[in-house]
Amino acid sequence: MTSVPFIPFAEGEALLGWIGLTDALAAGHNLPKAEIGDTFLYRGSDTLLNRSAWIDGLGIAVKTATIFPNNPSASKPVVNGGVNLYSDTDGTLEAIIDFHLATKWKTAGDSITAARRLARPDSRNILIVGAGTVGRSLHDAYSAAFPNAQFTVWNRTTKNAELMAAERPTLSVATDLEQAVRNADIVTSATMSTKPLIKGEWLQAGQHIDLIGAYRPDMREVDDAALQRSRIFVDSLDTTVGHIGEIKIPTESGVISTDDIVADYYNIKNFTRQSDNEITLFKNGGGAHLDLMTSRYILDRWRTKI
Repeated sequence: MTSVPFIPFAEGEALLGWIGLTDALAAGHNLPKAEIGDTFLYRGSDTLLNRSAWIDGLGIAVKTATIFPNNPSASKPVVNGGVNLYSDTDGTLEAIIDFHLATKWKTAGDSITAARRLARPDSRNILIVGAGTVGRSLHDAYSAAFPNAQFTVWNRTTKNAELMAAERPTLSVATDLEQAVRNADIVTSATMSTKPLIKGEWLQAGQHIDLIGAYRPDMREVDDAALQRSRIFVDSLDTTVGHIGEIKIPTESGVISTDDIVADYYNIKNFTRQSDNEITLFKNGGGAHLDLMTSRYILDRWRTKI
């Protein structure tokens, strides 16, 4: 009997490439639309989250995360988990993939799949808003997609931005968010903000805005004016409209309508820039279907080393 591989973070990551992943995500959206479902279980402050997706022709993924907020007191990570990847033909378990590996590559890969199509190819100044784990992943991903770019990071707590820059010598620190936004060709934001940080009046012609952080109905990273000045794209209408504050709040208040969303990835051919001067805005909402596409890419790359 063939054993089911467990793909750990470091060994798996060594086999992956950002451009290859974006091609895999684009190809995944040419398949039948995913069926997705989420399940939450709670015990006090602890949470079990299961996110599932099934795509005909690609398979089934169940991504499980345990979130235990008190773990740091025992020097353990808050989030743990894994992805079970199943065959589309017979339902057998094909691989178990490290949760953090799948999540890192799914999240940043989602963003640069859009940026490769919507940002100006000559973009040279990239601003990362947020100096957390995702911000570091975005630096890796955008460096691959825009190898000649210069990077700046802004964080509400400047010390954390300085720590990130110390790890990455080519990264500079911004202390004035408004000026940093005005100077950027691409702004990629991954914060936990519930109040808009980025204002539409700061945006400049030709910019691409990439929003990752907001994932709850009460969370936003940009204000109404930013949305009104931009052509808006999302990764999935099903996981953003009505679910994430970045889109939900302004649509419910009438600031924008769903008709203002140009396309999601199931119409990826419409992810195009109409002019060098327009502002494009992409909302990265995530979703289990993207975890499935990413996990399948990881397993395919893993099998090349066997």
